[in-house]
Amino acid sequence: MSTNSLMIRDFPQDERPRERFVQNGPASLSNHELIAILLRTGTKDESVLQLSNRLLTNFEGLRLLKDATLEEMTEIKGIGQAKAIQILAAVEIGRRITNLNYTDRYVIRSPEDGANYVMNDMRFLSQEHFVCLYLNTKNQVLHKQTIFIGSLNASIVHPREVFREALKRSAASIICLHNHPSGDPSPSREDIEVTKRLVECGKMIGIDVLDHLIIGENKFVSLKEKGYL
Repeated sequence: MSTNSLMIRDFPQDERPRERFVQNGPASLSNHELIAILLRTGTKDESVLQLSNRLLTNFEGLRLLKDATLEEMTEIKGIGQAKAIQILAAVEIGRRITNLNYTDRYVIRSPEDGANYVMNDMRFLSQEHFVCLYLNTKNQVLHKQTIFIGSLNASIVHPREVFREALKRSAASIICLHNHPSGDPSPSREDIEVTKRLVECGKMIGIDVLDHLIIGENKFVSLKEKGYL
């Protein structure tokens, strides 16, 4: 095997960080293995894992690496500008994620809060839209997703589609909503059946369906308040 620019693929399968990332997740990798994935290649004198380890040693670990400049990074043998930029870009993404501000998220404390959140968007729709709000443990809205467009039917609005996004977002609970283009938010038999089906599925996987709101013309109906949840 040539020692020139050893890449991750040159290592045995069980020593390749990318393969272990896929099989076991990112948490299974050490800091220098994660850095190695970003660096991609080593030098003619050392493997990418060795280069990654030397980089971390130079900065005494992640604590100093997070504040490294482009100039400091490129002073290290084997780290050119392209590699340095990749590392610093990843550091900056991590910094921005850490600094995300969740305090401005919309909080839903009542059916009125849920209805107000979507009323202006849904009251004039010409077709029925089935929408889910995914909430965290503080009832803050993590995400809003349109699941289905068309007439509501228990066989079409499948729980799999509703809860897939909940699991992806690590949501603690869900509020379902859909509009009645007629402007009359009175629940139909299908509305009630869909609601009961979703509530039962939520109980099985530990994600509460807090309410199902039907949006009409500047008015709404809460199926929870009607006793259907």
